[in-house]
Amino acid sequence: MTPTDSATLLELATSVAAEAAALIVEGLLRERTTVDTKTTGTDMVTEMDRSSEALILGRLSEARPNDAILGEEGTDRSGSTGVRWIVDPIDGTTNYLYGHAGFAVSIAAEIDGTVAAGVVHDPLHGDVFTAIRDGGAFRNGQPIQASSETDLSRALVATGFSYEPDRRRRQAAVLGRLIANVRDIRRMGAASVDLCSVACGRVDAYYERGLQPWDHAAGALIATEAGAIVENLSGGGPEFEFCLAAPPALFNELKSLLIDADAANA
Repeated sequence: MTPTDSATLLELATSVAAEAAALIVEGLLRERTTVDTKTTGTDMVTEMDRSSEALILGRLSEARPNDAILGEEGTDRSGSTGVRWIVDPIDGTTNYLYGHAGFAVSIAAEIDGTVAAGVVHDPLHGDVFTAIRDGGAFRNGQPIQASSETDLSRALVATGFSYEPDRRRRQAAVLGRLIANVRDIRRMGAASVDLCSVACGRVDAYYERGLQPWDHAAGALIATEAGAIVENLSGGGPEFEFCLAAPPALFNELKSLLIDADAANA
């Protein structure tokens, strides 16, 4: 296999994500998991996050020992092939901790710094979202497309909130200025699932500030391949400062509203 074989990278990622998803679902049947916190008292991590990451790291290392890997729970390994895996072993840990549907395993493969393949496995919804760059987006093997909505006032918009209290208050203020201009807001708790919801038209758009690479790498590719625009507010790729995903007919108007709301609450 060559490092640029995106289809084979996706096949590996999809297989590993399915195994990790089965592990974390089995973990739901046990007694409440051990919970620690990370950046703040509301930023939680469980032993199942760590077990899932260890499983994923092990499987990827067995198959491709010279690739780099970046994982949410502390894995940051360099490589020599030009391929880097970006892993979120449980995106939506709070949902997972409460047994609330809306968590997923997310695995993306970068080639020379560009995300080339990604999978988001959402086990409780029974959804496996996949994409290869320039190859379209799929849910459970079927092609998907972002929303065809053209009127922002009729758009259902998803968002998320920071674990950091001051940033969360600012996000709430931005939301307060936005909500009168859209159909409604959804806050579901996992960025990768939200991005895939844009990809399949389950919501019309999504925005959030404060995402890490493992939060958006696979989901952003899937949404892009489904026809959405996924950028920050300056025209670059999604990043910690901002991630906005919307179909072309809604993107610029929603971006302008968010820029104005953000400036008003700076």
